[in-house]
Amino acid sequence: MRTHEKVLATIEADLAAGRWALGERLPAERALAEQLGVSRPSVREAIRILEAMGIIRTAVGSGPDAGAVIIDRPAAGLGAAVRLHVASGTLPVQDVVATREALETWAVGRAADRLAGRPDAAADLLGEARRLVAAMSDPALDVEAFVRLDQDFHGELIRLGGNQLVEAILGGLRSAVASYVLDGAGRLASWRATAERLCAEHQDILDAVGRGDASAAQQSVSRHILGFYEETGLAPSAG
Repeated sequence: MRTHEKVLATIEADLAAGRWALGERLPAERALAEQLGVSRPSVREAIRILEAMGIIRTAVGSGPDAGAVIIDRPAAGLGAAVRLHVASGTLPVQDVVATREALETWAVGRAADRLAGRPDAAADLLGEARRLVAAMSDPALDVEAFVRLDQDFHGELIRLGGNQLVEAILGGLRSAVASYVLDGAGRLASWRATAERLCAEHQDILDAVGRGDASAAQQSVSRHILGFYEETGLAPSAG
């Protein structure tokens, strides 16, 4: 194990043991190096990795905001990690679709559960999603504009699921999802007909979430995601 990896392991153990809390400042680089018995460059490398992972944020200088602070949304860096793996081109489209379908189906069901029996809250919390559905119905939209609105719509429902980790993973897959949707749209004889169907499906999903029907919402989302994948010929043929 390289020295900076030992630093990372020690910090991880301290976080797990509750020695450092969210929002707390890590010791200064020099103090941390002395405490761990390692060089300052090793500490510096570990800090850079932790910042890239979204575990801490750093600020230079000597004021009260300087140094490394443990942030309150450590899952934020996961999205960046997923995006990098997607960008490498090693993740098959079917794996992206399967992961999206599994996680988004769960998240939308959870959103519906949270709104069950709360019609007043649903009207308020689903306002942005309703606006996006209306915007997507504009026949003058080109494919790329539609896809951006589509992703914002799905992102709203995922956020309402209330799980930061699921939100981070699906956020990291956003560029990969956009890529396969655009690719699939180019294979269609009539994008407009498919766009109209997708809008209707969005409305069905939204209605199910709004009335707190988790089962209907999950079934609608699953059909919506997998249906487009199959319609566009992106799904690998069996056999």
